[in-house]
Amino acid sequence: MSAAYPFSAIVGLADLRLALVLNAVSPAVGGVLVRGEKGTAKSTMVRALAGQLPAVAVVPGCRFSCDPAAPDAQCPDGPHAPKLVGTTRAARLVELPVGASEDRLAGSLDIERALTEGVKAYEPGLLAAAHRGVLYVDEVNLLHDHLVDLLLDAAAMGTSHVEREGVSVRHAARFLLVGTMNPEEGELRPQLLDRFGLTVEVAASREPRERAEVVRRRLAYEADPDAFAARWAGEDAELAERILRARAVLADVVLPDAELERIARVCASFEVDGMRADLVTARTSIALAAWHGRTEVTAQDVRAAALLALPHRRRRNPFDAPGLDEEHLDEALRDPDVPEPEPEPEPEPEPEGDGPDGGGSPQSDANASGGSDGSGNAAEAPKRTEATPSSRPGTEDAPVEGAPAASGGGREQAAVAAAEPYRTRLFSVPGVGQGAAGRRSRARTASGRTTGAQVAAGRVTRLHVAATVRAAALHQKARGRTGAGLLLRRADLREAVREGREGNLVLFVVDASGSMAARKRMRAVKGAVLSLLLDAYQRRDKVGLVTFRGADAALVLPPTSSVEIGAARLAALPTGGRTPVGAGLLRAHETLRVERLRDPLRRALVVVITDGRATGGRNALGESRRAARLLAATGVASLVVDCESGPVRLGLAARLAVDLGGPVVTLDELAADGLAGLVRDVRSVA
Repeated sequence: MSAAYPFSAIVGLADLRLALVLNAVSPAVGGVLVRGEKGTAKSTMVRALAGQLPAVAVVPGCRFSCDPAAPDAQCPDGPHAPKLVGTTRAARLVELPVGASEDRLAGSLDIERALTEGVKAYEPGLLAAAHRGVLYVDEVNLLHDHLVDLLLDAAAMGTSHVEREGVSVRHAARFLLVGTMNPEEGELRPQLLDRFGLTVEVAASREPRERAEVVRRRLAYEADPDAFAARWAGEDAELAERILRARAVLADVVLPDAELERIARVCASFEVDGMRADLVTARTSIALAAWHGRTEVTAQDVRAAALLALPHRRRRNPFDAPGLDEEHLDEALRDPDVPEPEPEPEPEPEPEGDGPDGGGSPQSDANASGGSDGSGNAAEAPKRTEATPSSRPGTEDAPVEGAPAASGGGREQAAVAAAEPYRTRLFSVPGVGQGAAGRRSRARTASGRTTGAQVAAGRVTRLHVAATVRAAALHQKARGRTGAGLLLRRADLREAVREGREGNLVLFVVDASGSMAARKRMRAVKGAVLSLLLDAYQRRDKVGLVTFRGADAALVLPPTSSVEIGAARLAALPTGGRTPVGAGLLRAHETLRVERLRDPLRRALVVVITDGRATGGRNALGESRRAARLLAATGVASLVVDCESGPVRLGLAARLAVDLGGPVVTLDELAADGLAGLVRDVRSVA
């Protein structure tokens, strides 16, 4: 087996390197979440870290890596003899794959042996294997929510509890948790972000020399991994020794009251929720002081800790990008008893030009101001009359009335700002699916309420005890039962059928034609789509965005779990041109066909947002109706949001909804206000 890539050989990524090292010094910091684009050595650095961790002493034969100096009194493999001589092994790096099950993560009980033999047989999972090591979760944002909850609860408590039908097992699970994710593939919920101690944003360097050095080292490693690792063995050994020294100093580090109050002041200033941010920042500051060989925390330690511990805790909604305003941070860090220094006065500008007083000529002054009124005074700059995007948030950028349409006879209108998002009604796909866990439509899931039982096929993980007993009771006499025990056979076992909620693919088909802009409706339309995107985020859906305008339709956002990207694409969406409704529906049809091949279990909901006024050809309306019927024939659920307004309404969107086989709602009817508790199932055509 070739040597792992050395930790010291990785170029750049100073913040990530520091965050990982601080967690190695003090696992109580709570782990690291690494956010960044693909190909930035996130996984390489995490895997390299395991080689820098000190070796651990373990009880021989213990599957839970108990420390012989302080064995776990409740270890399932215990009790262990006191003063036991242990064996030493390297700290483990355990990887949790995205497709892992709950049983693989937490461990599982052998239910068949438990019922037939009365033996409490437990098979440890990945949490037990990672105890006193590193648990690495690549693409943590793609894990099912219930797995992330279980994982982070174990990391926070240091123990894992496994409960299966009245049988309980508990074991220690203290590990360094590291998760990596690409934000383009979807975000973690803010509640889960908060459970990671530190977060680091990584990106590839834009400096050519640094990029060249990355490639040079990688090629050298691939040519001879062992020789390359040997070149960096000395630096890695020094790093491992420094981690050991910092661990030894950690217990002696003092956090003065002044610095503790500084931490509290910073966290309050950024309005983070709860107290976890304060605790993590304090632990990180202590680890930083120990890393630098000091026994007292300083203001510089607090600042560096806040830059790692707070960025992911200040998000207020899913469209906020993580980050920290360093000027705000410095202001919060400033001691309130120390007066703020007076700003230095700006020097007077030196006179320029050839005028008699050293200044410029009236004509040059007028030119600098934008013009002259003929008397030497600067004239007011001419006002722009064309439609331009407003620089003020919340300002409606209405196009000029009567402006010609783009793409087929006119010009494109600038993108307008979206209206404020609001809470929408729940629209769900009818029937019962079996897709990815989520919060929109009914589905058979691994977790949820029990609705029935079925004959077990394969290994039993969700035993339905009552159904199993009923199935076995019919055969007790034939099996010759004489005692009080129940005689079970494999065929008696029944699995619980559970029903919960699934996430869907919500594909938005948005009318971006000139008719939407000319009637000043695009601001409201974008606000509606943004509101539906927010709803999709909360319900763990994938989203996609098709727009149609001019002569064709475009897939602006391929199906993704990242609603942030959807919001950004929506904000930049221009309008103008004719209304090719049929082209938009055909593009949606093709997008869904491809997506069904990739993710066949995820059901789709198509949301068409238009006024239904199909233009662009002699038979544009007929083409749109044929495209709608073609889409409906696939059985996909649909919803039409009617954007038509004014005293005279043609009702074309309602006719389109009939062809699609789904309901129609107006923009005003999307909001949940005044309609609390109303859930409408979207009707699809079989």
